[in-house]
Amino acid sequence: MTDLLTDRIKDDMKAAMKGGDKARLAVIRLILAAIKQIEVDERITLDNERTILVLDKMLKQRRESIRQFTDGNRLDLAAIEEAEILVIQDFLPQALTEAECDAMVSAAVAESGAESIKDMGKVMALLKAKMQGRADMSVVSNKIKAALAE
Repeated sequence: MTDLLTDRIKDDMKAAMKGGDKARLAVIRLILAAIKQIEVDERITLDNERTILVLDKMLKQRRESIRQFTDGNRLDLAAIEEAEILVIQDFLPQALTEAECDAMVSAAVAESGAESIKDMGKVMALLKAKMQGRADMSVVSNKIKAALAE
């Protein structure tokens, strides 16, 4: 039996309950609710790869909320979202460094033979699976655009 990420999340929930960490517990419950929703809707048990996609989507939503709260001068709410991001990131694979991200983009551009912005989809297809949950894909998208504009 493989070590499921959902099991680790559930164990962390128990630890947060015992430790009285209400903020962390609330975020973990949100994560488990999102996972459970998909499992019930699709009548499946999520594997680690699909769980990472759920976590990645949650991160994306929070980053967007932070941007909107910051634009609306609601820094108190932005801070809450940032704290949630930290908890969610605990369950994702080690984030890629800037240099690793740049190297992977360069390699994917070379591998796909991309020459212009029209070929961006080819490059993104190569990188998405490798980088999902390890890098902000909107940042990766900007890096690809910059590489193809040269």
